[in-house]
Amino acid sequence: MKKKAFLTAPFLLVVSTLFGQGEEADFMRSTGKVYVVVAVIVTIFIGIVLFLIYLDRKLTKLENQINDND
Repeated sequence: MKKKAFLTAPFLLVVSTLFGQGEEADFMRSTGKVYVVVAVIVTIFIGIVLFLIYLDRKLTKLENQINDND
């Protein structure tokens, strides 16, 4: 049940954002601030991905050290 709620919540957020665009979205587009928001979101996403890659490499190295010691 929690999995369904976890997957459904982002979907509903995206759908409500797409269909609920009004004057706020036009204002953000006209002033160019929407591109700043997108740039910040992309930057955060890239940072999270790079951090996960770093953690994966570090964990792999630790697992190899543990297996070599056995």
